[in-house]
Amino acid sequence: MTDASEDRNTSAGEDFPAEEPVSGGHPTPRGSEAGEVGAAEESEAAAETGGTTQPEAEPEGAKSHAGNTGNGETLERLIEQDIDRLVAERDEYLDSLRRLQADFDNYRKRAVRQQTELLERASANVLVELLPVLDALDLADAHAGDGDDTAALTQIATLLRGTLEREGLERIDAVGVAFDPTIHDAVAHEPAGEDDETKGSVSEVMRSGYRLKGRVVRPAMVKVKG
Repeated sequence: MTDASEDRNTSAGEDFPAEEPVSGGHPTPRGSEAGEVGAAEESEAAAETGGTTQPEAEPEGAKSHAGNTGNGETLERLIEQDIDRLVAERDEYLDSLRRLQADFDNYRKRAVRQQTELLERASANVLVELLPVLDALDLADAHAGDGDDTAALTQIATLLRGTLEREGLERIDAVGVAFDPTIHDAVAHEPAGEDDETKGSVSEVMRSGYRLKGRVVRPAMVKVKG
């Protein structure tokens, strides 16, 4: 009897092993029971955290597209800056060219004016040097008689006076005009009555005066009434 009982106990021990205890005195679940427990624990953890989940990672293609867009904007900005700089340089060069052209035009006008004034002064000096020659011709005409020599001398004087007049020389020899100290040099006086209307006028031209292009180069020597 005792041996049979022991054999039954031994067989029972081999077919049904005892469950191992865990902390807290609860047995450790096995198989599908463990999976169900794990799922339940995850659900409880999600409920406790408010059901929040981690954001998904951004795809690599999106990152590359964003990087290309940023690089394109930077390149456009650099190109615009280069264009602005070139435009500013162009405007500066154009302003410098305009100023240089204006300076050159002013220099050219000043040079032409100075050259013209120099030529006019040189011409005036020549004409002034010829005034004694004209005075000699006037005396010759005043004392010349009839003859071929007189006609030739008169022709020479006429040609010379015509040439000088075309150069701007104007003769001052009018008689009977009012005395003008700007063109006349009074060297003699002639008595005149109180009621004489010609009082203060030129009665005689003793030596002709001359203007050159409106400027008096020599006043006329005259006799004045009164």
